[in-house]
Amino acid sequence: MQIKFNIAPKTGNEIKYIQESIESGKICGDGDFSKKCEGWLTEKTAGKCTLLTTSCTQALEMSAILADIKAGDEVIMPSYTFVSTANAFVLRGARIIFIDIRPDTMNMDEMLIENAMTEKTKAIVPVHYAGVSVEMDKVMELAEKYSLKVIEDAAQGVMSSYKGRALGSIGDYGCFSFHETKNYSMGEGGAVLINNEEDIKRAEIIREKGTDRKRFLRGQVDKYSWVSEGSSYLPSDINAAYLWAQLEMADEIYEDRMSTWRKYREAFKPLESRGLVEFQHIPEECIHNAHMFYIKVKDLQERTKLISHLKEREITAVFHYVPLHSAEAGYKFGEFRGEDRYTTTESERLLRLPLYYQMQEADQQRVIDAVMEFYA
Repeated sequence: MQIKFNIAPKTGNEIKYIQESIESGKICGDGDFSKKCEGWLTEKTAGKCTLLTTSCTQALEMSAILADIKAGDEVIMPSYTFVSTANAFVLRGARIIFIDIRPDTMNMDEMLIENAMTEKTKAIVPVHYAGVSVEMDKVMELAEKYSLKVIEDAAQGVMSSYKGRALGSIGDYGCFSFHETKNYSMGEGGAVLINNEEDIKRAEIIREKGTDRKRFLRGQVDKYSWVSEGSSYLPSDINAAYLWAQLEMADEIYEDRMSTWRKYREAFKPLESRGLVEFQHIPEECIHNAHMFYIKVKDLQERTKLISHLKEREITAVFHYVPLHSAEAGYKFGEFRGEDRYTTTESERLLRLPLYYQMQEADQQRVIDAVMEFYA
């Protein structure tokens, strides 16, 4: 039987909650389940306000608007990330400044940020790869020094933290993903975490197509109207109902994924000690969420052979991002500032193994045995 790379999480209450949402008569945005999910996220992160969105992409787009990114501004981020991280700012007319990563965490190298700045720099976008935090103290120090906005791409970071603070809650805005590949899913979906009180009103307006409809629904104004730029970023309450079935069991899902992660880690220690593979580094100040388990092999050729080896045994293992600065749009909308010491070479070594909620122990062992067989 084929072992898939990912199976979307499912707890058993999804259909029940979706039915409840339908019967409530309010299946559009901001229904009862939307409010439950937003309340949970705000409490868990200690943020000021959480707004569900239709994707993490749109959470990033909202953040770009809130940060007043304009044509000609420069935004600093790693090249090793998903296209949405860059696109959200390209849509505002910004130029993307890519910097190199740290090979230990695959996160942006915080020590390269300052040298990449110019008078046009407007924001820093740390991407918390695999749910492991960027060195946020340095990021926030630079942001304060140069009056820059910080938008955390915490798409993979729900239930992860840095020095006791939830990822997404440290910068000005945090962006989460609830895509089917994430630890907690609503099929397609996301959320934006607002960390400054003064941004909440404007965020609500942007999310409601540029209107003050949310204030109207709360009885704060007697009618609503078009007051600013915005778009339709609200997900259906049906999607939120699906998500709520997982958030209410978030700790159980977390522990289940961590169990698989730890089993892989222990099983592959002999390979790591022999220098055949490298593990993901978890800094002491970080708590991760077992979003993925990856190993880094010798080079691109070895990775290709290992993927083929696993495929022959009906196991799906995959690589990840192709660095954005090497893509056609990367040349058009951005530039790599500094030396590409690690981004390309490390991305070509990284291989992600199957990991998902309620993965059977027999399947975990099949993956382990197949990898060990390759290196035997």
